[in-house]
Amino acid sequence: MIYEKKFVLNDDELTDELLIDFISKHKRLNLRYEELERMYKSDHDILYQEEKADYKPDNRLVVNFAKYIVDTFNGYFMGIPVKTSHSNKKVSDFIQFLEAYNNIDDNNAELSKKCDIYGHAYELIYYDENSQIGITGVDPREAFLIYDNSIRERILYGIRYKEDKLKGINGSISDANTIKYFRIKDGKVIYEEEKPNVFGEVPIVEYVENEERQGAFEPVELLINAYNKAISEKANDVDYFADAYMKILGAELKEEDLLKIKRNRIINLANFDDSKITVEFMEKPNADETQENLIDRIEKLIFSIAMVANINDENFGTSSGIALKYKLQSMSNLANTKERKFVKGMNKRFSIIANAPTSKIIKDDLVDLTYQFTRNIPSNLLEEAQTAQQLIDIVSDETVLKTLSVVDNVQQELEKIKQQEAPLVEYDHERFEED
Repeated sequence: MIYEKKFVLNDDELTDELLIDFISKHKRLNLRYEELERMYKSDHDILYQEEKADYKPDNRLVVNFAKYIVDTFNGYFMGIPVKTSHSNKKVSDFIQFLEAYNNIDDNNAELSKKCDIYGHAYELIYYDENSQIGITGVDPREAFLIYDNSIRERILYGIRYKEDKLKGINGSISDANTIKYFRIKDGKVIYEEEKPNVFGEVPIVEYVENEERQGAFEPVELLINAYNKAISEKANDVDYFADAYMKILGAELKEEDLLKIKRNRIINLANFDDSKITVEFMEKPNADETQENLIDRIEKLIFSIAMVANINDENFGTSSGIALKYKLQSMSNLANTKERKFVKGMNKRFSIIANAPTSKIIKDDLVDLTYQFTRNIPSNLLEEAQTAQQLIDIVSDETVLKTLSVVDNVQQELEKIKQQEAPLVEYDHERFEED
């Protein structure tokens, strides 16, 4: 089943009836979000299947591929923080201040993680109690954007709300000019306060995993459930064999004889015709090979369809060079798609900030804004240093420094190089003595 995660308004006017309708649709979508969050937190469907009879083993094993896929891909994509830079030092310094003030590295990582789980995530730009520009992530279960139906898909409104079972729904509506605070009680919208929107556009940014807004493990959701069922049945079979029954045919044993056999684990039947006595365990048909083949096949399919590398594979660590690149090719393609979407969101972030009254950047500065995403894979510093050395006098010093993973801030590093290369002022001892 496909869940529509984008809200479109055919008319620019958002009436009270439409607002209630959009919130109702979003609340239904929240049921899907909760399913995805349950999978990430190891609360899988296998735990809620129908119970078996008391005499049958009933293992409920959860192998959380959902969490593994999300954490592995998020670490690969955002494990190394994004480097944001600008050719203008004034602009670059302001961006560095904003990022440090808002712990932007952690914010970006959490946004990326939410995109992996839910398929998209939101970010709110606001003024905090210190009159500084604040940037924070917003749970997609508590917010949504309304777009128009034009080819440009302009953002018309940003809705944030929380539901209280006693007080109803409390929230806010943001458009390009105002922020209205409201509550919904007994099916009626009551507006309580209105403030001007100093940012000049909806101060909520949407980050998407892909155009379909599909999470990282959604394509393999059914496969994960099938794996849990298969491995649980495998554990049940192990329990069956552990509780195997012994049959003794052709001899009648007393209760005390049975107890001796259990205690001493020795069977000694005297004064009986051996040809007429059978002593053996009752065996259940063995499907071990079939089960193992199924479990292996499902596991391979999960990583293949999710396009996330199984880095715990014993053959993965022994790969090097071009072989490793081939193993990471699918995940790299996935990351490239997500990077383009993330850059679009970050451009929107700074576009909103440029409208703020206290902002030190303007719209024209956004053209030269660059982001450097670095895939989180083992790096060879010697290789990087050799590459940087060969690029000298071919490209700019800034581009050379960008190839080095040890350089966190290119602009700061360029300043340090200038200070290091500045000529030393010679000290005139004779003049000092005369003075």
